[in-house]
Amino acid sequence: ENEGVNKNILNIVEDPRIERKVQRKYPGLRTCFITGYRELFDQWFFGVEAAAKDWDVMNILDRFRLDGKVAVVTGGGRGIGRGIALAFAEAGADVAIGARRKYEVDIVAEEIRAIGQKAFSMEIDVLQEENIENFAKETAKKLGGISIWINNAGGNTDRTPRKLVDTPEEVWDTLIDLNLTSCWHGARAAVKHMDDQGGSIVNIISGAAWGAAPTFGPYAAAKSGTISITKTLAIELSEQKIRVNCVAPGLIPTEMLMETMNVNEDSVEKMGAGIAAGRVGTPEDIAAACIYLCSEAAAWVTGQTIWVTGGPLPSTSTLSRLRKERGDD
Repeated sequence: ENEGVNKNILNIVEDPRIERKVQRKYPGLRTCFITGYRELFDQWFFGVEAAAKDWDVMNILDRFRLDGKVAVVTGGGRGIGRGIALAFAEAGADVAIGARRKYEVDIVAEEIRAIGQKAFSMEIDVLQEENIENFAKETAKKLGGISIWINNAGGNTDRTPRKLVDTPEEVWDTLIDLNLTSCWHGARAAVKHMDDQGGSIVNIISGAAWGAAPTFGPYAAAKSGTISITKTLAIELSEQKIRVNCVAPGLIPTEMLMETMNVNEDSVEKMGAGIAAGRVGTPEDIAAACIYLCSEAAAWVTGQTIWVTGGPLPSTSTLSRLRKERGDD
């Protein structure tokens, strides 16, 4: 039945965005660009779209689209955060990115616009709750609400390997605030701007949250704590149709990882040979998991942690052993 409509109506498509949408939903239809009968096309196409929604008919790949969503990514100027922001734009979302380095998020914003989506960038420090609140408020104002919030900013800012009992209190406090408290603040800010359609919050944690983490104690404790608040938020926010999940990256050669472990890219690549997948991860590996969790494909998933690690997690004592072999301990 669609083929008959194709000959008479779909020939009049003028907007390339509509063409792409038609091709995604009905890949068998041919489209070209000539003028006329636009109103008739709109009535037909959007009528079909409404009917499909009523019949709960959706192509499985369409469930992974983020069209019409507004996503926020903290720490979005580089590494994993940048990868998530660009992937969201490719999936159809408008994206706000915030980080301490304004020039970096400005560059990512331009990359998002080049993909064809709206972007907003802002300098923020997630250690300051007021910064997070303002970021959420400005995003809602510039892009029209918030559908998705990714708590990605964080990291191990303590470059000195040491045991928990030897950790200064100020170091402990900073790492807990940066990696745990900031996620709580982010969730509090996000929910204020999510409408009755609900939304999705994803906390980026770490493979270090899996178990014992010698010389990474405060960082690992904060990431483990984030799993706990994620489960609690998932239950408490369920009535507002807000889903909350975690993604735990494994070994990914970001700037932070290489600085923390005092290794270069070649060393990290060699470490990847011992992973079941045979390689280290990429920001795009993490972004793919985030797209899933924030899309309709994961409508029945909340309070969960996805371990994107290339295989079973190695003991974090392995990282400690590698440090000792280099003479860091």
